[in-house]
Amino acid sequence: MNESSADVILRMSGIKKSFASVEVLHGVDFTLKRGEIHALIGENGAGKSTLIKCLGGIIRADEGTVQIDGQPAQIGGIEDAERYGISIIHQELSLVSHMTVAENIYLGHMPLKRGFIDNRAMEKNARVILDAVGLEKIAVSRECGELTVAQQQMVEIARALAAKTRIIVMDEPTASLTEREAERLFEIARRYRGEGISIIYISHKLEEIFKIADNITVLRDGWSVGAKKPSEVTYDGLVSMMVGREYTGHYPRSGYTGGEEALRVENFSSPKMFQNIGFTVHKGEVLGFYGLIGSGRTEVMRGIFGIDENASGEIYVGGKRVVISNPGDAIASGIALSPESRKEHGLILEQTVSFNVMLTVLKKFIKGISIDENYERQTLSAYIERLKIKLKSVFQPVKSLSGGNQQKIVLAKWLAASPDVLILDEPTRGIDVGAKHEIYQLITELARQGMAIVFISSELPEIMGLSDNIVVFHEGRQTGFVTRDKIHEATILRYAMGEVR
Repeated sequence: MNESSADVILRMSGIKKSFASVEVLHGVDFTLKRGEIHALIGENGAGKSTLIKCLGGIIRADEGTVQIDGQPAQIGGIEDAERYGISIIHQELSLVSHMTVAENIYLGHMPLKRGFIDNRAMEKNARVILDAVGLEKIAVSRECGELTVAQQQMVEIARALAAKTRIIVMDEPTASLTEREAERLFEIARRYRGEGISIIYISHKLEEIFKIADNITVLRDGWSVGAKKPSEVTYDGLVSMMVGREYTGHYPRSGYTGGEEALRVENFSSPKMFQNIGFTVHKGEVLGFYGLIGSGRTEVMRGIFGIDENASGEIYVGGKRVVISNPGDAIASGIALSPESRKEHGLILEQTVSFNVMLTVLKKFIKGISIDENYERQTLSAYIERLKIKLKSVFQPVKSLSGGNQQKIVLAKWLAASPDVLILDEPTRGIDVGAKHEIYQLITELARQGMAIVFISSELPEIMGLSDNIVVFHEGRQTGFVTRDKIHEATILRYAMGEVR
C-alpha cells in the first residue's frame, strides 16, 4: 500500500442512488483522509444529503463501493455505520430535551453495572468529554432542553466522541451560532483533526469553508464536479463550480445616494426586550441590522409589524405617523415582514404554492363568492418568473420545495402586496449559495426601484456587502450606526460586543 492510500480513511466510489425513477446520485466519488477537515458543498438538491445518508446507513446506495481503511465496508444500516466509527451531526439536532446531558451523550450505549445503568460512571465519563469540548460550566445532570442551541451543538459533538467516532459529519453546524460560538466550534474541529479524527464539513457559508477546510469537494446535480484545496480556488471560482456557470460579483450594489424618508421609528421600547430604539430608512436604501443572537433585532421588527403587543413608541411611514396594533395595520400602512423562521411563521407548509403567494392579496382576487382566476394566474406567473422559483406546479405543497424556493415563496407573498417598506429577517439562512445570490440580486433590484429595505443578517460579510448603512444592536440596545463609507468589520464587532458609539 502506497503512502497516499495509507492516509485515506474513507473512499466512496461510484455511488449511485435513485428514488422512484429519478436518479439523484450519478456515480459520486469522495475521498477522506485521516485527520482532515473536508468540506462537501453544493446547492440544495446537489446530492450532499443523499450521499451522507448512504454513508451513515440511513439509506442504501443502489451502486458503488465504500472502503474504510482500504477494506470493503458494508453499510446496510445506522448500526453498521456506528460500528465503523461514523457519526452524523444533523442540522436538526437530535437530542432528547427531557434527558440529562450525560444521558444524551451515552444514549444507546450507557455503561452498566450488575445489569443497571451505572450513573456514576456515566456522569464521570461525560464530565471528561464535556470539558474537552469547552462545556466546563455545564452540569452533566442538566436537562438538554435547558441549554442554548450552541451548547446543544457541542453536546452532539461530545456524543460523537463518546461513541469512539473516527469520522464526524457536521451538517450546517454554525447555522444557529453566533460568530464567537462558531469560532469555538472551529477550534474544537481543528483540535480533533490534530488527534486524527476526520471531519466531513457541510455548509452554505463559503467564507467559513475557506477558513476551516483542508480540502473541498463540490457536488452539482448529483455529480462530483471537482475537489480543490482552498488555496487552489477563489470564492467566485467555487461558486461557478457549484452553479455550473461563470460567477462574478459577490454582493451586488444598489447605487443608493439618498432618497425620501420611507420609515422612521422613534423611542421604540418593549419591557425586557429592547429600549429606546430609533432609526430611519429611506426609499431605495438597504439598511442593515446586525447583532449577535439575542441582541433584539428580530424583536424590534416584530414590534414594528404589530406582533409584539407590548412594544411602544412612534412609527412614521412616508412622514406620517401610523398606529400599528397588529400585522393587519402594518400591511395597510405599507410594511411587510419576511420572518426569521420561514417554516414556522412565513409559510403554511401543508398548503399549495398558490395559496401561500396569494395570501396577502385575498381581497384583490376573491370578491364575494367569485374568484378572479385571471388575476391569480398573472400574479403567480409574474413572481415565479421574476424570482426564478423552481417548482412543478403552483398546486404542489410548499413543504415539497427546497429551502431556497420556500424563501422565494415568502418573498413573492409579500411583494404581491406591493409594500413601501420590506423587512427581511435572515432571508438567506439555510439556503444554498446560488439561491442566496438570486436573493441578493432581488434585494438590489427592489432598492433600485425605490423600495426601502430593512435587512437583518447574522452573517457579517453579507451585512457589510449589501447594506448602504448599518444599525448595530447589543442586548436590546442600539449601540452603533455605521455609514457606508465607514463600514469596517472591527467597528461593527465592537458595537455588537456592547461598545456604544
